[in-house]
Amino acid sequence: MSEKKELAVNLMKKKLNNESYLSYLEIAEITGYHPKYICKLKKEILNATISLEHGNKNKKPSNTISDQEREYIIKLYSKSNASIRRFCKFYSRRSYSCIYNIVKDIKKDK
Repeated sequence: MSEKKELAVNLMKKKLNNESYLSYLEIAEITGYHPKYICKLKKEILNATISLEHGNKNKKPSNTISDQEREYIIKLYSKSNASIRRFCKFYSRRSYSCIYNIVKDIKKDK
């Protein structure tokens, strides 16, 4: 996706520097973007706020389980003799799949 955006940015820069006679519609057709997005890219180029990288890249997702809670679940499960399904009903703050993935990682390490 970034290659397509790079192409669009390069074509827009050429147009803004009067090195190209392509219209905004032609740039949109070449790159496959919507003409409104091309106008948005133009504003970003003029304001020098353009970024070829997605804004959420390298960020931790907001719904991930904290390391502290993960360790708590590991300690609690290691002390119990219950199955994963029973333990999940007992803990009930997280979904079955979440607890299963944590416990599965414990068993892989052993």
